[in-house]
Amino acid sequence: MTKPTDIKPSGTKRPGTKPFGAKATGNRASGNRSRLRTDAKVRASELELGVRRLHRRDLNKVWDFLKLVFRDVNRQTVEYQRPRLKKSFFEIYEEEGVEQLVFEARRGSRRDLVGYAEYAYEIVGADSWINHRYFEDRDMRPLFVQELAVHPDYHGFGIGSFMLEQVEHAARLRGCTHVILEVAENNDAALQFYRKRSFQKIDAAIFLSRKLDLGAELLGPRIIKLRSEDPGEQEA
Repeated sequence: MTKPTDIKPSGTKRPGTKPFGAKATGNRASGNRSRLRTDAKVRASELELGVRRLHRRDLNKVWDFLKLVFRDVNRQTVEYQRPRLKKSFFEIYEEEGVEQLVFEARRGSRRDLVGYAEYAYEIVGADSWINHRYFEDRDMRPLFVQELAVHPDYHGFGIGSFMLEQVEHAARLRGCTHVILEVAENNDAALQFYRKRSFQKIDAAIFLSRKLDLGAELLGPRIIKLRSEDPGEQEA
């Protein structure tokens, strides 16, 4: 398994969210000497964030990455984050109409996987949970995001913002009007991220539970009241 944590951003400068190939830069102090010192620090601490399409050779590495990203969330939620099975994830690669992107932090010749995005421009799969009529009735042309995952060690560096920017850019190019995604209700960090970017709740399935009192294995007799039209009430 490739370990994205092998490369750690050094110093205090965090990589920005410039377009592909751009690099983050820091503030320069006044004076030639101060500017030279600042430039050297920025060069030592910056990473280039790039995006490319998933290749078949990436599948095992990205699967291990997703297990790491969603490990803690899946321990605390009723519904597993997708994909739950490795076989299902590999099958997604063969699906028509699904885009899969990998995001890499680059420093020199090193490339470390820090993000993964998966989305579709239409409902994919015969057993999809999405009701297409909901969007048709509201004249919405959505892009459906199945996964938007950032390596835990790279939270707070602007990588998620860059990924979302890429997804929204793809949506605009295809004439989509909305980006649709699902978040576990108790995934506070993800909810805060999306709400900060003006995502709004449109619909939800709510899991309800009630604690049960233990009793006898079999229920006792119960009196059932019959309606007047029941056969037992009719005259011979």
